[in-house]
Amino acid sequence: MNYRHHYHAANYADVFKHALLLLLMRAMQRKEKGFLYLDTHAGRGGYDLTTAPVPPGGREREPEWPAGIGRLWGRDDVPGAAGELVALIRRFNERTGVAAGALQSYPGSPWIARLLARPQDRLALCELREDDAEALGHEFRGEPRVSVHKMDGYTALKAMLPPPERRALALIDPPFESKGEFADLLAGLRGALRRLPGGTYAVWYPITERARADEFHESVRELETPALAAELNIAGDGAQIRMKGCGLAVLNPPWRIEGEIAAMLPALKDLLAADAGASARSVWLVPGA
Repeated sequence: MNYRHHYHAANYADVFKHALLLLLMRAMQRKEKGFLYLDTHAGRGGYDLTTAPVPPGGREREPEWPAGIGRLWGRDDVPGAAGELVALIRRFNERTGVAAGALQSYPGSPWIARLLARPQDRLALCELREDDAEALGHEFRGEPRVSVHKMDGYTALKAMLPPPERRALALIDPPFESKGEFADLLAGLRGALRRLPGGTYAVWYPITERARADEFHESVRELETPALAAELNIAGDGAQIRMKGCGLAVLNPPWRIEGEIAAMLPALKDLLAADAGASARSVWLVPGA
């Protein structure tokens, strides 16, 4: 596996994904009973934004965070969940001792979930890449409600479900390096739904070709489980941007989450747009009850 998230940390896709994760965590917490947060492709946990990522044997890459979290940082008018996300990222920076208001590091989904978790909630963080799994273990060493596993994400769906809590929110965020990733993803979802039919499964996916995203949507419909898709496109079809958009498909979405996502998407679109063709939408793939 060659993918390194450091190259893309805090870009527009991260801001989109983590703002929705925040909404999902809050929605799960409307019930007092604790739940398992399962991160199948957790990465390193946190990312240093002060050092430019350099691929092995390659040249320094232009950081992507200025067009992502950089668009929101330092503003006092970021609404709703996006504003709460900025506050969480500020907390993450301040815990490392940086000056108030400084942006030096960015939390990945494991830290977003950890900062939001209640004492009764539990985190299982899975990462296959050895050096990233080691860094992740170091990040959460001594955290009693957090376990780190060097494990393939799809294997984790088999090994971790159903949890003792009988409630789970799984974030499935693959690197999409393999041509068979969508097939592996659907197979993993089918197995997870057999083990925990009522679990909430949030699947991030890139939008590089509209037809491929639509094909993924159709495959999700075949699972016959309530499913909501939220999508953000930062540019129109004519823009010279490799990944113009991304989405999050949520199976068994928590109650009332549709309205909260719909309310947040226009603000994210305006904040993160790269050109006038930017758009955002949420749509039921399989209507909820």
